[in-house]
Amino acid sequence: MNNSVVMLAAVIVLALVPVAVAETDQEVWICMFDGKTFGAWKPNERPEVWTIEDGTIVAHGPRSHLYYMDRQFKDFHFKADVLTTPESNSGIFFHTTFVAEGWPQEAGYECQVNNTHGDPVRTGSLYHTVGLFNAEAEDNKWFALDIIVRGKRIVVKIDGRKVIDYTEPEGKKGPVKLGKGYFALQAHDPKSLVRYKNLKVRALTPDERS
Repeated sequence: MNNSVVMLAAVIVLALVPVAVAETDQEVWICMFDGKTFGAWKPNERPEVWTIEDGTIVAHGPRSHLYYMDRQFKDFHFKADVLTTPESNSGIFFHTTFVAEGWPQEAGYECQVNNTHGDPVRTGSLYHTVGLFNAEAEDNKWFALDIIVRGKRIVVKIDGRKVIDYTEPEGKKGPVKLGKGYFALQAHDPKSLVRYKNLKVRALTPDERS
């Protein structure tokens, strides 16, 4: 191999290095909970409802919402492991705004967490938009929940199975719609006890697919 070929190969390799680094940077996951402290999580009311036990966030008590206030997200991939006890109700809000009390109804969506509660809308549903009425997860057993938002498309997975694939129509009216905002966990009622762990999120770039 002559010197000119070697030099050309070296130039090509060097040219590719910045691209590879950039792609790696885009895939960084943000750990949202260290298992010990609430960190960027902030309750809007009744802070006593939220506790940390054995490396998990526990929601148990009257209505309250725990907001992740570190930053707002638009396109993202969110992951959490969830454990529900029988007849429990909870939820994960996204693209929402912080409200000092009450239900987060001013913006965004709620991904339902509920396997056996009296409300028939089950885990993975997009509340007020797309309902699932058969339980895709079990109480007293950890399950993985993924929420992926890219553009107008929302994908929800339970233990890797796609249960929701919804594209928001253009010009959708009302507060339940995509935009940009915070995540929030829900404590629904005194009889509900739900645990969350391994919460993490990464921002998606325009060329990534769900």
